[in-house]
Amino acid sequence: MKFVIVFVAACIVSVMAAPAPAPQQDVQVLRYDSDVEPEGYKFLVETSDGKIHEEEGKLKNVGTEQEAIVVRGSFSYVGDDGQTYTVNYIADENGFQPEGAHLPRV
Repeated sequence: MKFVIVFVAACIVSVMAAPAPAPQQDVQVLRYDSDVEPEGYKFLVETSDGKIHEEEGKLKNVGTEQEAIVVRGSFSYVGDDGQTYTVNYIADENGFQPEGAHLPRV
């Protein structure tokens, strides 16, 4: 019985000592551009919290057995440490290939 009381007390203390979740902030869309065409698309979204996402997709080898979409883009965000992180990527028949200064290199 003592173990149960000690365990419950430890759980209560650990919950009380945990940091409070960060408050939600209202984020506004500052810019939104979009263009969709039969053989591709592109968009750009920028928000008030410092996030930017830009992407473009195009079909290649249209009308053939090897038809595929190639997507290129980048996104940036401000991390909890105040630094801006940027990821550039391409996604094609070789898969998703991200690059960024903060990402490990293979």
